[in-house]
Amino acid sequence: MSEELELACFNIITHVGTARSNYIGAIQLAKEGKFDEAENLIAEGEKEFVEGHHAHADMLTKEANGELGNAGVLLIHAEDQLMSAEAFKIIAEEFIDLYKKIA
Repeated sequence: MSEELELACFNIITHVGTARSNYIGAIQLAKEGKFDEAENLIAEGEKEFVEGHHAHADMLTKEANGELGNAGVLLIHAEDQLMSAEAFKIIAEEFIDLYKKIA
């Protein structure tokens, strides 16, 4: 695996991992009735997710152009983290709406 590909994978993992942590934190804040803070964390998470998504799109473009070497387990992990973060965002938004209704 090339150093460029490895760096791109870690860039994705870092950004979407932060996004996922923000989404989980947002659920916890909503549970406490702190809805504005929860929504702020969702927004911060979205910014991180977009950064990770852009890094992924750039990597796919380079790979399609033959500019990257073989992808391996690290890329699969990075893409798994990307999808996991996206799922957590959806779940977090649903939980926030639910906690608002309960409150």
